[in-house]
Amino acid sequence: MIETIVFDVGETITRDDRYWASWADWLDVPRHTLSALVGAVVAQGSDNAEALRLVRPGIDVAAEYQAREAAGRGEDLDEGDLYDDVRPALFALRQLGVRVVIAGNQTVRAGHLLRGLNLPADLIVTSGEWGVAKPDPAFFQRVIEVAQAAPGATLYVGDHPANDVFPAKAAGLRAAHIRRGPWGHLWADAADVAAAADWRIDNLTQLTDLVRA
Repeated sequence: MIETIVFDVGETITRDDRYWASWADWLDVPRHTLSALVGAVVAQGSDNAEALRLVRPGIDVAAEYQAREAAGRGEDLDEGDLYDDVRPALFALRQLGVRVVIAGNQTVRAGHLLRGLNLPADLIVTSGEWGVAKPDPAFFQRVIEVAQAAPGATLYVGDHPANDVFPAKAAGLRAAHIRRGPWGHLWADAADVAAAADWRIDNLTQLTDLVRA
């Protein structure tokens, strides 16, 4: 029985389109160029920040992030960044008595922005606020702490096998891999993902049937 569902953020709850477009505009490169480079580093299994380093070798990503914030061109999230199924799925799960938590690799600012969207969730927290990021096992220990349910009754939902599915399973959680975003589509049918994930889904609304089963 699933008592708590914990959601990744990027490409699970939110679209990354505008995020990468804003970086392309800041670095003064065509949006398609940076988008293609993100896809290339994803396919290589590298961190997506490597795409920024390909555009500007030697870039200090953290310093550049601060420079964007200072210039008023920093991180932003609004209703248009949410996938269409997010509110209906989260609302339905809470109606079924499921504890809903959103916890992903995001900045402190992103945490504030997400909470400002008034999503139907019991808790929204980010790696920046915890001081530890996926796939570090310590991140998933924090997930277990806030889940308020046994690991076997807690489901982690995400698009990235290495950051979401594999470490969640290693921590004793259940895991659902969503075919969404570049990571979700690229590895959707990979044998190791199929073997590790308890479920593979295409839409968050499918989770209500899993809870009822």
